[in-house]
This record gives sequence, C-alpha cells and structure tokens, in this order.
Amino acid sequence: MVIAFDEAMLTDYVRRAEELQRAFPILVDRFLENATEVDVDALADGEDVVVAGIMEHIEEAGIHSGDSSCVLPAVQIPEAQRQTLREFTVKLARELNVVGLMNVQYAIQNGKVYVLEVNPRASRTVPYVSKATGVPLAKVAARLMVGRKLREFGLAEELPVQHYFVKSPVFPFQKFPGVDTILGPEMKSTGEVMGTGDTFGLAFAKAQLAAHHRIPTSGRAFLSVNDHDKAGVGAIARDLATQGFKLVATRGTAQVLRAAGLKVEKVYKVNEGRPNVVDLIKSGKLDLIINTPLGRASRFDEKAIRRAAVQGGVTCITTLSAAAAAVNGIRAQKEKGIQVASLQELHQKVALRDQPSANSPSVSLRAEN
Repeated sequence: MVIAFDEAMLTDYVRRAEELQRAFPILVDRFLENATEVDVDALADGEDVVVAGIMEHIEEAGIHSGDSSCVLPAVQIPEAQRQTLREFTVKLARELNVVGLMNVQYAIQNGKVYVLEVNPRASRTVPYVSKATGVPLAKVAARLMVGRKLREFGLAEELPVQHYFVKSPVFPFQKFPGVDTILGPEMKSTGEVMGTGDTFGLAFAKAQLAAHHRIPTSGRAFLSVNDHDKAGVGAIARDLATQGFKLVATRGTAQVLRAAGLKVEKVYKVNEGRPNVVDLIKSGKLDLIINTPLGRASRFDEKAIRRAAVQGGVTCITTLSAAAAAVNGIRAQKEKGIQVASLQELHQKVALRDQPSANSPSVSLRAEN
C-alpha cells in the first residue's frame, strides 16, 4: 500500500506491482489530504447505543491507525463535528443491528465528516477506552451479546473522561536493523502504551516516555521537512526556540525558518557533503529530530537520518502533527514535570468528587463480578 502524491509515483508503483506478477487487481482510492482521522468505539444492543469514546488521531489521515497516537478526549475537534460523529455512529449501529462492540473510523477534512470504515466488532482501542473511562467495555459487550440491555447498566449516552489519555504505538525498529522508521498506510507497530495527565501535552509526553521515546526539554533540534510541510514548520520551530532549543536545519528548511525571523544553523543533507546530519547524530550533537519526507525519492535519500536516530537513541518525529504534540509535551514537562498515578487512584478521585449513587455504572458493574 502506498500514497501516490503525483503521477510519477503512481506509474512507479504500478510498474513495481507488475514485476511481482501477482494475479490481483490494483485498487485505487482517493486520499483525503490534510484530514484528521478519528476512531469511535460504541456499545449497542440493537436498539440503544452508547458512544464509548471519540478518539482524535494525532497523526493526520494516511498513517495506519495502529501506528498513530491518539488522544481521548479529542482536543481539536469542534463540538459541531463531535455531534456529527455521535449521530453517524448511532445511525450506523442501529442500521447494522450491532449487538456488542462497534468501531468506526472517520476522517474530517475542511469541516466535513467522512466515514472510512465500520467494524461491528471490538477494536484494538477497547482496552485503552476502558481504562480511560473506567467502564469495562468488553464485559458489558459480552452481557449485551447474551441478551442484556444497555439501559440495565445506567451508562450515559457518551462515556465521560475526566483526564487526558494518550495512546501511542511501540515500534520494533531497534530489533530490525535497516528498517525505515517512516510511517505510512502499512502498519509497523507491535504494541501500544498509554499516558495520562491533566493536560494533553503531559499525557503525550508520558506516553512517549513509556514507548521509549523520551522527549527532550532542551538541546539542539534538527528540522528537515518536505515542501508540503514548510508552511507549518515555522510555528513549531518558533515554539522550540522559545523553549530554549537551538535550531539546526537543512538548506530548504533553513531558508523558510530564517525568512520567519528565526536563528538557525544550516547543515548538509546526507547526499550533499560532510559533516552532514548523520555525522551530527553519531557524534551526539542532536537531541531531537523532526524529519517529514514526501515521496519515494525523499524516503530513500533520508532513510539514513532516521536509522541513525534509532541507533543513537535520538527521538525522531516523522509527521508535523506529532511534532506539534511533542512541543506541547516539552512545555508541559517544564511546567509540571512527570507525575505518576495509578488508574485506580485517578478513577477513585473522580468517584469521590462526583459522589456516585448506588445506580452508577461502576457500582452496578462491580456488583456482578
């Protein structure tokens, strides 16, 4: 699977597919560029529907959902679009006569909500949403599948979430030398972790830490982005500079940053001469890398950067949206630091604050254990 950004890429992909001599058709679909992807988990009993969680992907659409970090509750989706997501989810569950769990993947582009796929089954996000809401979704779904009704559990139409919860993938790149770390429509992750905090930035930083990607709070940040991302890199670089980072960039990105009034050190790409960015990584002179290639040629040219980052233990971010989240994480770490609390402690504080009645979902579910 590949995203073809121009006719040359499409022609090259078709040529390579023909070389494999596979007796399968090549499927072509329209890609929603600059779109936000959203996962929604729901419980249904054939009549009533409970929206368990609306999860906003941090990476833009085009990254496999299993490789994309996501946040619950959503942080950048307006209420009008959230309402559309709820309405679509309820209509789909009823039309498909779902009994149990359902997962729907959406994309939002220019304010319009698109349905990507509907899965009338449990998704990989169920454990994550269960931990975030405090409601054991699989247990409830099992009871629904043997004839129980949602109204018996006293659940709200959309399960409330009292903190920020970020799910991040874990990749096996250290185990497979030579594998490119660039993310795309094909899944590469082999596990997931979760971070929680009072702010989105803190939750993201903790999730990355759990996935063995410590987000540095100071040092030198290297930036090299594709032409498509150059319009948005200035704001991220400015935030990094405000947080005390020294900026290093390749020629094209450096020009953009200097035009924005930022002080930046220029460095060679791998194929331009030495010392280049890989030399800086190997000598321990970089603390954070933001590298967003676009296209097949760019991927091959800059693969060495990402491999050196993995081998050198330097955090490497390959999408601009994840870079923006990382800046939030840097700011949150400086303001609050990393604090640890168990899920039991978090949900207990919420329960004591809200003073739940005997008919609350948590009480009624525990009573059946």
